[in-house]
Amino acid sequence: MSSSMKNSSLEKSDTVAKNEEIEYKGVRALPYIIGNEAFEKLGTIGTLWNLLVYLTTVFNMNTIAATNMVNIFSGTSNFGTLVGAFLCDTYFGRYNMLAFSSIASVLGMICLSLSAAMPQLHPPSCEAKSSTCKGPTAGQYTFLVTGFGFLVLGAAGIRPCNLAFGADQFNPNTESGRRGINNFFNWYYFTFTFAVMVSLTVIVYVQSNINWAIGLGIPAFLMFLSCVVFFVGKRMYVVIMPQGSPLTSIAQVMVAASKKRQLHLPDQPSESLFDYISLNSTNSKLPYTDQFKFLNRAAIITSEDRINSDGSASNPWKLCSIQQVEEMKCVVRVLPIWIAGIIYYVVLNQLQTFVVFQATQADRRVGHANFKIPAASYQIFQMLSLTIWIPIYDRIMIPCLRKITKEENGITILQRMGFGIIVGIATMILSGAVEEWRRRVALTEPTIGVAPRKGKISSLSASWFIPQMALSGISEGFTLIAQIEFFYKQFPENMRSFAGSCLFCGFASSNYLCSLIITVVHKVTKDASGGSWLDQDLNKARLDYFYYLIAALEVINFGYFMICATWYKYKGSQAKSSHEIAMEKTNTKSSPSCTHASSQV
Repeated sequence: MSSSMKNSSLEKSDTVAKNEEIEYKGVRALPYIIGNEAFEKLGTIGTLWNLLVYLTTVFNMNTIAATNMVNIFSGTSNFGTLVGAFLCDTYFGRYNMLAFSSIASVLGMICLSLSAAMPQLHPPSCEAKSSTCKGPTAGQYTFLVTGFGFLVLGAAGIRPCNLAFGADQFNPNTESGRRGINNFFNWYYFTFTFAVMVSLTVIVYVQSNINWAIGLGIPAFLMFLSCVVFFVGKRMYVVIMPQGSPLTSIAQVMVAASKKRQLHLPDQPSESLFDYISLNSTNSKLPYTDQFKFLNRAAIITSEDRINSDGSASNPWKLCSIQQVEEMKCVVRVLPIWIAGIIYYVVLNQLQTFVVFQATQADRRVGHANFKIPAASYQIFQMLSLTIWIPIYDRIMIPCLRKITKEENGITILQRMGFGIIVGIATMILSGAVEEWRRRVALTEPTIGVAPRKGKISSLSASWFIPQMALSGISEGFTLIAQIEFFYKQFPENMRSFAGSCLFCGFASSNYLCSLIITVVHKVTKDASGGSWLDQDLNKARLDYFYYLIAALEVINFGYFMICATWYKYKGSQAKSSHEIAMEKTNTKSSPSCTHASSQV
């Protein structure tokens, strides 16, 4: 046993030394990565967030069908990230996956722009006063779905890999590298929101008020620029090659633990269980934890187990190292927090869809001019709030909180998530109150027109939607950014692409949950006249009740999250979350090459 542990220690030190020889470019590589992300978001977000308007006006779909199609498309795109992460971490690596997916996204945007530019690829225009409109033919629908298919392929590779690829450019074993990673998450999201703001103003305005063909052609060109920027920076990147599927290791632990389920655990498991780390492993050494003890049986050495000369198990499906077991525990511990995130995302989903319809039936005029803000552009206030909030939080609040709490990031990751959920509850309550007001004004006071295929336009200014969108942005600034950091840091290092896909799989699950909630609410609240809480005409609907329902769901979710957060143990710690950082600092001081690597950040 001691020989095995000795081999493990030597091999791990060799791995650390090998990792430290990498020339990390740090911030010098980021302009290409963030530039790629900015152009990609400029090209896709403006289109996707205005997709509801496109489907209902150009393809003549009704509100429920268009909303469900957008939710299903978004859900499929996000669930596809799980497949993309698997291919990335197992076969292709992050760089190759990003390259392939960027090209697929360009093709998808070209298909969408052609569907608007060519009359043969979309239904004829619908008359403003017509109650029935001709929908898309089978061929037109197929071409539209083909464009969506390419976009799904693009999203499947870009979304799980780009954040992890950017973080790969920093040395995680140095203090400057770790701070660089923390700042990268915040400023990456800052750049993302800035790009979204531009797309939701300029691009959405062109699409809604000038021409859909031009409005979709611009994003296609920007997506092409995204590819160019990414490939130009190739020589600057730290490219980490895949090491095989991390899912295999998880499966081995499950199988081995199941086979040894009748065995009794030793009194001192941290000292007597099988301990081995491969020479090629990029994962940090994890200490023993006492959660999920049944998995520890996978590392019990029996008389039937054989160990190779290099210290590895002869049959990894019968004997796993305690390192493998602890890596699996990291994944299992994350799942309850991930589920809480799924329900939280419902808030963001509802505001990204129904606020467009609310704005359509509200006064969008600016002052006394004839200019109207496009309905989809009101989502910019969510992004604007987030863009303003991130620098304030990063530069002012974190240093102040750090002095009070002594935490490196001011407050813990889970505390940030919890506060964001609370703000999300307040957002839905405020949204319900504003919608109730808009509807009452539309029914009791003179209206200012009629929205095609919907109903009368309330004289209440759409500017009253700004506070709820601003609150949503602050909520997102806490919870979503914290989740990005949480998944990246709490997953094993060889599963960081899976960590990225975990976030987007949460989005996907939320999209499908939203579709389910919408469908159930629509059917349950449907009356004899055919109206419901989610009627096509919001003046006949009770969208305010729906918002209050989502708020109640979020209150339950917050209680669940608090239970999970209290139970959770951070990766690399039995008592304190700073254990792994302390170990890394010790390694840094004992190795001169770390100092050189730090200067590269």
